[in-house]
Amino acid sequence: MPKQKTHSGLKKRIKVTGKGKLMRGRAYKNHLAMSKTTKQNRQLRGETGVSNSDKKRIKSLISDML
Repeated sequence: MPKQKTHSGLKKRIKVTGKGKLMRGRAYKNHLAMSKTTKQNRQLRGETGVSNSDKKRIKSLISDML
């Protein structure tokens, strides 16, 4: 059986930490930032963890990165 390839779209969006956590960027920050409040823009910075319900599915798609 051939090896499963890493999903190329997902590997650009997910980062694996040293402890194996999956980190992702936040939504709603790519455009229209001027209409959002400063507080909203500030809180959208940085990364957040992937939800528990998505972890199993994502780990199967990026098995090479783990």
